[in-house]
Amino acid sequence: MKPRLLIDVPEGQTDVLLHTCCAPCSAAIIECLLENGIRPVIFYFNPNIFPLEEYEIRKAECTRYAQSFGLTIIDRDYDHSAWSNQIQGLEQEPERGRRCQQCFNMRLMETARYGAENNIAVFTTTLASSRWKNLEQINQAGNRAAKHYPSTIFWEQNWRKGGLSERRKELLQEYGFYNQRYCGCEFSLRNSK
Repeated sequence: MKPRLLIDVPEGQTDVLLHTCCAPCSAAIIECLLENGIRPVIFYFNPNIFPLEEYEIRKAECTRYAQSFGLTIIDRDYDHSAWSNQIQGLEQEPERGRRCQQCFNMRLMETARYGAENNIAVFTTTLASSRWKNLEQINQAGNRAAKHYPSTIFWEQNWRKGGLSERRKELLQEYGFYNQRYCGCEFSLRNSK
C-alpha cells in the first residue's frame, strides 16, 4: 500500500522544492507527494558526496527516477572543495556532530536560495528520511535557511513515518536502485568501514 501524506503542505502551496540526496531516500517521498497532488521540483545539491564517481552514480539514479514521472530535476554544481572549506576544522567530529550540522546548513541554505530566486516558496529535504540523520539538526538547518530567505518556508517533515520507510524498501527493490552504504562524505565513508 502506498503511504499517505502525514501532514498537509502549508496552505495554498502545491509547488515544493525537494532537496534530494539519493534515489533510495527520495523515491517514497516523491511518490507520496505525487499521490497527494504535489509535483515537486527535485533539487540535487550534494557537494559533500565523495568521491566524484559516487556523486555521479547517485545523481544518475535520482535523475532516472525523477524522469520516470516527468519531474524537473535541478542539478546544482558539484564543488567538493567549497564543501570542504565549510566543514574545515570539523573533520574529526562524529556522525551527527557539528560537521553534519554545518553540512546540512550549507545544503539547505542553497536550497532556500534557489527556491527564493525561482518563486518556489516551500522547500523540504529527503535528509529527514534517513535513520542515520538527526532530525533536530535537519530542522534547525532548514528553519535557519528559511529565515535567511524570508520568502521561503521550510516544511518540517519526518519522512520516516506513515509507511514511508517500508515503501522505501519496496521501491528500492522495484527500481533496482543503487543503494549506497554511507552518507556521502569521506568521513562517513571512513566511519562505515
